[in-house]
Amino acid sequence: MLKGFFTDTKFSGVWLALRLILGWQWLSSGLGKLGNPVWTGDKAGVAVNGFLQGAVAKATGDIPAVKPTYAALLEAVAIPNATLFSYLIVFGEILVGLALILGFTTTFAALMGAFMNFNFMAAGSSSSNPYMFTIAILIIAAGPIAGHYGIDRFIRKYRSKEKEVPQTA
Repeated sequence: MLKGFFTDTKFSGVWLALRLILGWQWLSSGLGKLGNPVWTGDKAGVAVNGFLQGAVAKATGDIPAVKPTYAALLEAVAIPNATLFSYLIVFGEILVGLALILGFTTTFAALMGAFMNFNFMAAGSSSSNPYMFTIAILIIAAGPIAGHYGIDRFIRKYRSKEKEVPQTA
């Protein structure tokens, strides 16, 4: 039964619903940041820098909420490039959301969403991230079935016809 859930197209409606829910979460989050000066305006990077500084501060104590090695990575890579990461987050969220909603490169979109969720969680933020991460992992496990109702289905059909090369005598 469980194997069929991840491989049988009769469950595609469930995967479509999960994709739409997750895609809307990403899209609405990204659109909410788009045009906000601390994300994509003249003060781009301010929001990310504040979040990352907070994450680094959580890397101390007997039981740190953020692993010190991850905090070191943030200090070395992300904080000095907060403006770049600000744009990457906004447009990453929008693109992942659109791709999941449209069923376009579904597995890759879910992987990129899971990667963002993982990093948000590693930085000490829980919120809806664990739920979104779990749904993304399930979508990845479903593979092509998750994108059955979407653009991926048409891409697969086109690619399979492309591979059918007529035999000449």
